[in-house]
Amino acid sequence: MQRLVVSAPGRICLFGEHQDFLGLAVVAAAIDRRIRIEGTERGDRLLRMDMPDIGRQDEIDLSKPIEYTKKRDYLRSCVNVLRRTGWDIPRGFDCVMRSTIPINAGVSSSSAMIVCWLMFLLNAAGWDDRYSGEELARLAHQAEVVEFGEPGGMMDHFAASLGKLIFVDTRPPFRAEYLPATLDGFVLDGFVLGDSLEKKHTLGVLGSSRSDVTDGVKQLTEWYPAFDLQETRIEEVSDLVDRLPEHIARKIRANLINRNLRIEAVEMLRSGKVNPARLGEMLTLHHEQLRDGIGVSTPKIDRMIEASIKAGALGGKINGSGGGGCMFAYAPGREDAVVEAIEREGGEAWKVVVDTGARIEGSSP
Repeated sequence: MQRLVVSAPGRICLFGEHQDFLGLAVVAAAIDRRIRIEGTERGDRLLRMDMPDIGRQDEIDLSKPIEYTKKRDYLRSCVNVLRRTGWDIPRGFDCVMRSTIPINAGVSSSSAMIVCWLMFLLNAAGWDDRYSGEELARLAHQAEVVEFGEPGGMMDHFAASLGKLIFVDTRPPFRAEYLPATLDGFVLDGFVLGDSLEKKHTLGVLGSSRSDVTDGVKQLTEWYPAFDLQETRIEEVSDLVDRLPEHIARKIRANLINRNLRIEAVEMLRSGKVNPARLGEMLTLHHEQLRDGIGVSTPKIDRMIEASIKAGALGGKINGSGGGGCMFAYAPGREDAVVEAIEREGGEAWKVVVDTGARIEGSSP
């Protein structure tokens, strides 16, 4: 009986938050909060999944056509995507899925689950490393986004598949590249993840952010045909932005400022001359635009970030779509103090490190 254990990481978004759906690039890092699937081969073609973290079970009969039983039925969409790609899963497994990634908190638990499940199924089907991490990410994007006709980029899928610190070009056909995590003796560590324990409201927050910026870009392009969200300097359009409705103008300004912060951060991370104090400062500046310009933070998350900085963190920001969920602080050498500070504000906190992507943790014939 074959036994197989596969895991995939959650992620934090350092720069480019709320910008991937606008086609702007992002910087993300996989972290060592992971989802794991452990399976033991069965004698039939049933896939049985026990999910004790959420008190659910599911069963898929591989001998039959796979029909969806609910919205975003990711366990089944992964099977269907693989079948259409030419893969056959020849036998069933009894599986257990467990996770240390906060659920529905902006740390990409769903994409990590999909990447993990796809990697499990591919190995169960006799995967011989023909797929690269990028190809695994594209399969995951197909199963999560394309299969259900939803908008979405590939930051989360690249982060879970490739791991480490990555730059993601979010314009189709999408691409990712590794950024050095160690430069001239500088190690990118010292992160603390904090869960506000407030349920986030992803669809409403993202919908409002996207529609307002799209409307603003359309109007600016009419007034200034050369306007390009990727390239145009803030100074070129400052007067025009002031003419927009205030709620739209705030978001346009915030996105242009955060775009510039991401550009500076990528140059720093590629250069080998990383300034930790400036990196922390840029994270906080990014958060301020997300808070005041985009409007996706909450008073509790703001307090958690402020408490982290008072405890010695160099900076921090909200993580994910916002309206609740997680933040993280960059606090090299002060991680324990920051964990305590976040928990005093009513959150739950963990020290995290940059981690590898999806991987096999155990396999036996």
